[in-house]
Amino acid sequence: MSKMIILFGLFVVAAQLQVVRPVIHSLKYFRTAYSPTPNSLEYWMVAYLDDVQFVRYHIKSRTYEPTQEWMNKVTVEDPDYWERGRDRNINKEQVFKVDLENMRKSFNHTGGVHMIQRISGCDWDEEADKIYGSTHISHDGEDYLTFDLQTLTWIAVHPQAFATKLKWDQLDAYRQYKQRYHMEICPSWMKKYLKYGSDVVLRTELPVMSLLQKTPSSPITCHVTGFYPYKAALFWRKDGADLHEDVEMGETLPNHDGTFQMTAHLKAELPADAEDRYECVFQLSGVEGDMVTKLDRRLILSNERDREEEIRKMTLAVAIPVVLLVLLALLLVVFVKLYKSRRAKYTAASVDGDSELTPGPPSEPDSERVSEPTSL
Repeated sequence: MSKMIILFGLFVVAAQLQVVRPVIHSLKYFRTAYSPTPNSLEYWMVAYLDDVQFVRYHIKSRTYEPTQEWMNKVTVEDPDYWERGRDRNINKEQVFKVDLENMRKSFNHTGGVHMIQRISGCDWDEEADKIYGSTHISHDGEDYLTFDLQTLTWIAVHPQAFATKLKWDQLDAYRQYKQRYHMEICPSWMKKYLKYGSDVVLRTELPVMSLLQKTPSSPITCHVTGFYPYKAALFWRKDGADLHEDVEMGETLPNHDGTFQMTAHLKAELPADAEDRYECVFQLSGVEGDMVTKLDRRLILSNERDREEEIRKMTLAVAIPVVLLVLLALLLVVFVKLYKSRRAKYTAASVDGDSELTPGPPSEPDSERVSEPTSL
């Protein structure tokens, strides 16, 4: 019953929302390289359009391939697209190999596994028609270098990157290319990809919201799952104001169907009137309006309640057969008694009938007997 109430409440709230197209799109390329052993290289690349991975490359297969069916449309306009992408990534392998060796010298690494990651791409604000570009380089998970499109210079985020910054700032042709890539080439391809994958990338899916609690003393978790796109916000409100204290945010995780899920844990000690004061709020990019689930203890799905329900079901599962057996035994006793009672009455009636009604051989009075004639 509680699940039905949750779904009904979700329907009422969702019916009041207005879905609009997201106005900010992104195209990002993630490249990773590391040396598991000396003179060896592992390298791979994945690309995302908004929140959807659509192409990938790995050094072992040396294939640049689609991960979405709609990307097969690209060969209609550009037959050499996949071959060109493969060649570009083979070239990147060598670039990353040199970068790893240079960083090994810069950081005085004598052994171990070390990694370089590069994220580059662009964002398009469709409503304002503005383009933003970025390139970030990290080493062993720490920020290393970023490219500033305003000044067309590199920023050394890590002290060891300062020498590289000075060197790359002198490469005028490279800096001009970076500007053209981020402001022209990347946005142009993004718009093509959006055209190919609009049915998938531009879709909007609203989530199912529910309240969860392991035990009566555990935090109350607001859980939303099945939403798309990735850009979303989940938070608790108290008395109409956003609540930041006593709230622990969970990660946004992917689901198997391409949608996402996230959680927000309310850890505050709740007063008696909490149900009138607390509510969980979900906001989704491209959707006008909030999805709100008010705190209602009747709607909380908990392990304790599940255990009570299981115990109740087990009790019923045991009790019902026992009750049925008892009823069957009682019916059997009553049946036997009735059977014996009727049998006894029938026997008594049979005995009385034999003395009065049952005919026997006729008795002949001596006075009425006919004498047999004597022989002659």
